[in-house]
Amino acid sequence: MAAHLNLGKKGESLAVDFLLKEKYRIVARNYKAEKYELDIVAIKDGMLVFVEVKTRSTDRFGEPEESVGYQKEHHIAEAAEHFMEHFEDHFTDVRYDIISIILNDTNTKIKHIEDAFFPKGF
Repeated sequence: MAAHLNLGKKGESLAVDFLLKEKYRIVARNYKAEKYELDIVAIKDGMLVFVEVKTRSTDRFGEPEESVGYQKEHHIAEAAEHFMEHFEDHFTDVRYDIISIILNDTNTKIKHIEDAFFPKGF
């Protein structure tokens, strides 16, 4: 497996562990919705939370969360709409979070950004 893919998988696992410790219930990982994917779908306090995980080995070129731009937000929102259409429960409270991770041999830094964005047009 390519190094960047391996780093991403490790980051997603760290994000799930983090969310579980924070009392989130994980309902899906790597949910495929046509051509887009949701990294993590969780529930906490009756709110459906779509979590995008960004992992890098360094912040040399900026924080990982800075790579989530308008187009990525739109893709996440489309996948979220698909998920909600096929999920048996109906949620009125929905949130889009980012978990930003710097992961290397000497350091692990996890930042959870709640309500990181609200997709326009949705």
